[in-house]
Amino acid sequence: MDNSTQLPALTERQVKILRAMVQEYCETAEAVGSDTLDKKYQIGFSPATIRNEMNRLDEKGYLSQPHTSSGRVPTPAAIKFYVNQLMKEKDVPITEEVKAKQQVWDAKGEVEKLMREVTHVLADETKMLAVAATDQGRAYHAGYANLLEVKEFFDIDVFRQVLMMIDHVEQMMDVFGLGQLEDQMNILVGDDFGMRELMPVGMVYSRFSLGNTHGSIGVLGPCRLDYSFVIPRVRKIGDWLNEIGREW
Repeated sequence: MDNSTQLPALTERQVKILRAMVQEYCETAEAVGSDTLDKKYQIGFSPATIRNEMNRLDEKGYLSQPHTSSGRVPTPAAIKFYVNQLMKEKDVPITEEVKAKQQVWDAKGEVEKLMREVTHVLADETKMLAVAATDQGRAYHAGYANLLEVKEFFDIDVFRQVLMMIDHVEQMMDVFGLGQLEDQMNILVGDDFGMRELMPVGMVYSRFSLGNTHGSIGVLGPCRLDYSFVIPRVRKIGDWLNEIGREW
């Protein structure tokens, strides 16, 4: 799932600071300052040292500084570095998995019914927007109202662009095609989408095959998605679809 931009290598100290930066930003959606890292995460460096390292991380392309804040935010490249190199996925509870699998298996008789069900399951589990598209020219989505609870989508231009995208299967297929073709799981963050309005957006998706039907299914939300929670659930749904497809 390593579709990250190649950036300069980091020192052990910079990795420790970047890990805390991403965790804090994903929790608060606010720019992060050195004092917060020092007091909340107790990473063992003075605020002055943290500020110096944040400057170096900025120069290396891992952090950026909003004009209205003295703090910094992780760049899309930093978030992908965190997901690929630092993050530990959270296990899916057995009770949740059993319930979800039953819902999916009850709908496995036809593609339309199955795709509607899996997008609803994924939206319910992640409390985000679940999206899917197939090479048969169909798009599916569920949970778009979940985005109304997320700070990044209070911006009407961002929310409008997402709604326009999910209503057009061609655009959805184009987005799903942005990931590495050889990789089953992919993440897209910010500038990966190639649209200014989608800079605050993140997405996790998996490819699948159902007989002669091929497509992708995933979760769309803010770029600070809880990837450790979302990725195993998207992978699980993708695996189930491929398993069903092998039976057809």
